[in-house]
Amino acid sequence: MGVVRLTQIDGKLPNLALMKLAHWHKSKGDKVMFERSITKGMFEPDYDIIYGSAIFSSSEKKIEQFKHNFPSAIIGGTGSGDMNLKIESLIGCNEYEYENYDYTIYPRFEHSIGFTQRGCRLKCSFCVVPKKEGKNIMVNTIHDIWRGGTEKKIHLLDNDFFGQELWRERSLEIIEGDFKVCFNQGINIRLIHKEGAELLAQMKYYADDFKKRRIYTAWDNRRDEKIFMKGINLILDAGVKPHHIMVYMLCGFWKDETFEDVYYRFKQMVDMGLMPYPMVYGENKELKKFQQWVIRRYYQFTEWEQFKNESEKDYYNRVNKEQTFLNFEKI
Repeated sequence: MGVVRLTQIDGKLPNLALMKLAHWHKSKGDKVMFERSITKGMFEPDYDIIYGSAIFSSSEKKIEQFKHNFPSAIIGGTGSGDMNLKIESLIGCNEYEYENYDYTIYPRFEHSIGFTQRGCRLKCSFCVVPKKEGKNIMVNTIHDIWRGGTEKKIHLLDNDFFGQELWRERSLEIIEGDFKVCFNQGINIRLIHKEGAELLAQMKYYADDFKKRRIYTAWDNRRDEKIFMKGINLILDAGVKPHHIMVYMLCGFWKDETFEDVYYRFKQMVDMGLMPYPMVYGENKELKKFQQWVIRRYYQFTEWEQFKNESEKDYYNRVNKEQTFLNFEKI
């Protein structure tokens, strides 16, 4: 029997890779300890095996610190830079053959989480999924993912739910099984079809806190306007409310992109009642300011041309003065 350390370097949601490793090691009789700290605690034992998992490329510094503290650690995940390291190679089985997960390392997590499919039909240059997972492959049913005895709330991590061969069957499982579902990685709006849109509208789709109705999707390039609008109109026509749709918009990635291109996408979405959410690539200060203006919904109270040249403190002072004046006018 060995002693194993599982380390979640980043991310808020439960880490499926670590949950799988926990289940496998416990089945072998090993003692498993789960940590979020990248440093060794005073009372931690010596370990036989140490794992670390990172999903964000922005965690590079934390990964380096983790390596320094645990030189023998095995580190994987999309943020690790090692696309070839997979759980199956560590536990000695074929890919997606071992679909067992230990939820006990996340005692406060009350929902279910998993994939019905892996991979994606597209090959976007900014996305690691096609490189890491390839084309779509089915891995689980909804009932496979749901741990019976818990609420019927499922975090789906699929990158292309409607790209799998049995998307219709999985959709009906959600609807007929009365599941609430969060499409955490979003819906591929560019490839949605009429029947898929109609089934999506029938689902109880939610944000990751399961408090607000939410569908996540993306519009990453102005050149995709025609196909994006086609998909959006399909789900709107099917009955999805526009304010239920949050649209991630990649900004600053394309070399020929101007700020006017970014603002155009934003304005189109706001006019439709959608919720844009800028994701800035790099350290462009203007885009970072724009991101703040959009995410915090400041655009509902002040024009961009005015906001971009003032600090957040100056913005609050100005808005408070304007509100005070308006209240005085009502007296």
